Amino acid sequence: MTGLRVGFVGLGSQGGPMARRIVEDGFPTTLWARRPESLEPFADTGAVVAADRRALGAASDVLCLCVIGDSDVDEVLRGDDGALAGMAAEGIVVIHSTVHPDTCRRLQADFPHLHVVDAPVSGGGHLAAAKALLVMVGGEDGAVDRCRPVLETFANPLVHLGGLGAGQAAKLLNNALFSAQLGLAASVFAVADRLGVDKDALNTVLSKGSGRSYAAEVIGNSGHSLAVMAQLAGSLLAKDVNLLADLVGRDSAEVVRVAANTIDAMDLGAR
Repeated sequence: MTGLRVGFVGLGSQGGPMARRIVEDGFPTTLWARRPESLEPFADTGAVVAADRRALGAASDVLCLCVIGDSDVDEVLRGDDGALAGMAAEGIVVIHSTVHPDTCRRLQADFPHLHVVDAPVSGGGHLAAAKALLVMVGGEDGAVDRCRPVLETFANPLVHLGGLGAGQAAKLLNNALFSAQLGLAASVFAVADRLGVDKDALNTVLSKGSGRSYAAEVIGNSGHSLAVMAQLAGSLLAKDVNLLADLVGRDSAEVVRVAANTIDAMDLGAR
């Protein structure tokens, strides 16, 4: 049993396995969820369920959030009934959600008696369960070192990228690059079709040649177009690309322009 008390909010397909790793590694863990059914998989564990958000904060030395977006983070944490209203001084708030870096910085400015760490993730719930989740961390060294044992229950690698907001910036850059590569890969297959090239055979070439990438593999194995990825992850990728465009400007760099064009090509408004 460890000394740090951990709270967790956001028990979906990504956060649920992360929370379970924390519980299974022996941290006293308190959970809270907007949807009671999210708590059902933890009925066979030693995790405690908080009555409300404020009680969750009061029970947490380290409070982890894995909710969807900026408004969700603020809804859970802020206000007289929010989790931070109940959290003791020197507590650590870890934002696993992919949000605007300024959302994390505003929290730190508004709650100076606490320590905010941004730690967005990449890899999915199965990698969290396998203790192999990529975790990108931003925050001051002391706070990161204090919560590192909690994060290492599911993280490998855990990469500390700099001050508060640096983890979010890295995640946004990663997802923008992935989005841009998706668009380029879809374009390659479209050109191949015009040239009479067998697209399945080209998929083999791209998987072995110097043009190989995860994005090309995804497109090559999902109909050679953006349609499947638009349906599966388009809205989340659009959120992240738009956050980066807001941060640095859509026309500030080629990667942002190409990523934004890819999102436009997904035609998400028609879905």
